[in-house]
Amino acid sequence: MAEAHAAAAFSFSVTQEGLDVQISHEALRAVYFSGVRSWRKRFTRFWNRVLNGVFPVKYTSLLAFYGIVLLLSFLNYDITCGFNDKVHPWLFSSTFITWNLSHLVSSTLLWLMAVLVIRYSLKMLLCYQGWMFEPRGRMSIKTKLWALCTKILGGTNPKLYSYQASLPRMPVPPLKSTIERYLTSVRPLLDDKDYDAMKSLSEEFLSTIASKLQRYLVLKSWWATNYVSDWWEQYVYLAGRGPIMVNSNYYGMDLLYHVPTNIQTSRAANVVHALFAFRSTLDKEMIKPIKVNGVVPLCSSQYERVFNTCRTPGVESDKICHWMDCRHIVYHQGRWFKMTCYKNGILLEPSELEIQLESIINNTSEPSEGEKHLAALTAGERVPWAKARNTYFADGINKKSLHAIEKISVRAHIGRPGTNNRRRSSPGLSSYGRALLHGKCHNRWFDKSFNCVVFKNGRFGINAEHSWADAPIMSYLAEQVLGYEYQSLGYGPDGKVKGRPMVQPILPTDLQWQISPECQEVIESSLLVAQNLADDVHLRVSAFKHFGKGLVKTFKMSPDAFIQAALQIAHLRDKGHFSLTYEASMTRLFREGRTETVRSCTNEMCAFARSMNDENATKEERYALLKKAVDRHIDAYKEAMTGQGIDRHLFCLYVVSKYLKLESPFLAKVLSETWQLSSSQTPVDQVGYTELRNNPRFMPSGGGFGPVADDGYGVSYIICHEDLIMFHVSSKHSSPETDSERFAANIEQAMLDMRDLCESMKVKK
Repeated sequence: MAEAHAAAAFSFSVTQEGLDVQISHEALRAVYFSGVRSWRKRFTRFWNRVLNGVFPVKYTSLLAFYGIVLLLSFLNYDITCGFNDKVHPWLFSSTFITWNLSHLVSSTLLWLMAVLVIRYSLKMLLCYQGWMFEPRGRMSIKTKLWALCTKILGGTNPKLYSYQASLPRMPVPPLKSTIERYLTSVRPLLDDKDYDAMKSLSEEFLSTIASKLQRYLVLKSWWATNYVSDWWEQYVYLAGRGPIMVNSNYYGMDLLYHVPTNIQTSRAANVVHALFAFRSTLDKEMIKPIKVNGVVPLCSSQYERVFNTCRTPGVESDKICHWMDCRHIVYHQGRWFKMTCYKNGILLEPSELEIQLESIINNTSEPSEGEKHLAALTAGERVPWAKARNTYFADGINKKSLHAIEKISVRAHIGRPGTNNRRRSSPGLSSYGRALLHGKCHNRWFDKSFNCVVFKNGRFGINAEHSWADAPIMSYLAEQVLGYEYQSLGYGPDGKVKGRPMVQPILPTDLQWQISPECQEVIESSLLVAQNLADDVHLRVSAFKHFGKGLVKTFKMSPDAFIQAALQIAHLRDKGHFSLTYEASMTRLFREGRTETVRSCTNEMCAFARSMNDENATKEERYALLKKAVDRHIDAYKEAMTGQGIDRHLFCLYVVSKYLKLESPFLAKVLSETWQLSSSQTPVDQVGYTELRNNPRFMPSGGGFGPVADDGYGVSYIICHEDLIMFHVSSKHSSPETDSERFAANIEQAMLDMRDLCESMKVKK
């Protein structure tokens, strides 16, 4: 309690001499500089909006245009071709307006018209997606001219959100095309009878309400920025009433081979400092938007909610809340602490942060009643958490402490790498992955946009909530942190952070709670639900070291398509049949785009996988089938990226049907299908740190997620290097059909079999 009183701005007491007022100048300075930071951030954002408002044109061009117009007007030459003469009588009826001032105003209008032309020209160019479907290395003249024009009109030195207004809207695919591609995608999974039944349902849908639903969807695509993203966020993520731990949240790991220090507080201090440094860069929008092939920008809207964002529970649906603040919450051994990372408006150095973290580690006081397992509320069912929040955290000290957790920038956990798994703990990387995916079920605030976890051995990782953004955003953040830590921070010979503290930081204060016995019962109930869920997770993290993308590229194949083919072989060998397969693809070529589904289990993939188990199939036949499967997968991936996917369109049609209270057996059937094999590739090298890319120690480990179906697999993979691929395989112990260890072994063997096949064909050629 002493630390809590020390943080108060003022206190008073009544004595015999009168009223004794004590003011903490340190706290008042903290309040003052917090306001300064807030207003500085608002001004920065306002100024960036002004700059982005005319991008790719710059305001210096307006001054140059003024000069040219005025100079030529003195020479009796009108560069505006009579525009000023037409505008002047219309805008200026007063005789006090000089002709030169009239020239300036009309020139500004002309310049703004030019800006609009350039912006819309760039937007039209970005609508072209034919470049994606051309063979690699054989670009047509049309695409070369398009790329040249796009680069010229794309401007220079863009800020993070400079291209947002120029990005095209996501198109609504033609209705019949989506239905046809859907039927093609499920053909290998259905027998003739079931396929004919599904086809009949689709025909009935097309002949009845499909056109009406499509019209509403097209209308939304004209009106809304993105016709998918808001509904996807609301109904797929926020409307879910089950636990988000394991079922929705995902994790990201540290580097595979490189741990810069084994001192926990030193690593945590550098990571926290790097996170806030990145936040400062993000607030100033100084991050350059990612461009595909250096030409086409990706949407940056998801970066907006990286920090100070929390999912708050509701009885019927959750919501995402975003604040602007610079506090930091640390969890250690069942205690919650609030740590100030700025002093006098300046970010504390790692050595100064380390002092605060060490004070937390050395704090031996016991948690208050109910505090230790408090975060289990975020790990269990959403409805009990929502009701408990409304009942026990609606006012008083509990509301204040809860608000402090939810609004902070970064939520850090300093703890041990153990988990709460009551089964036999998986070794090495798998245990590390479990600790990040669910931990002890009460030491992660799963509602936060992300939790930064630093283990006792110096490793760190991330657990991220999924509704606000997708994995590439967190992957980008991790790369930024690791790069900044390596390039700008570092550690001394003793493993401690570099530098000496220049100021005495404000010591952390512990959050205060008054948790009633009734609330504790809800907490323990949520913890039991979460523990049962965590115990059921079977996670296998393995490093495939036999080869990587380098060898696959010599086969002239896409590494991603190659791995997806291996997954189909592995699944066939594992279960004896094919299943509906999900691969995540991004749609950030469009404004506010998120993801689309690539249905990887195609007719071509199935034919190839069967041939690998067919002793009568020749190598030539297998190789030909592999080439067809890879080409088809690449086309499907490109279709998904360019807004011609299947599942988001059908999902939105289903949402419209529910709004209109129209029943569709076809849509209901489609939306009830389960993805028994869900896969995703973790992007790598988005930031482009050369030092990390060329350093063999700096191998990323990637991350993973829980299984989507109770009897299915979740597979995340990252193509780390020319000779390394990491696989994160998850399933459930309760399913007799699945075994993550077995499936990981099947993936490895399938990859080796495909390598042998391709190398044997190279020899023959």
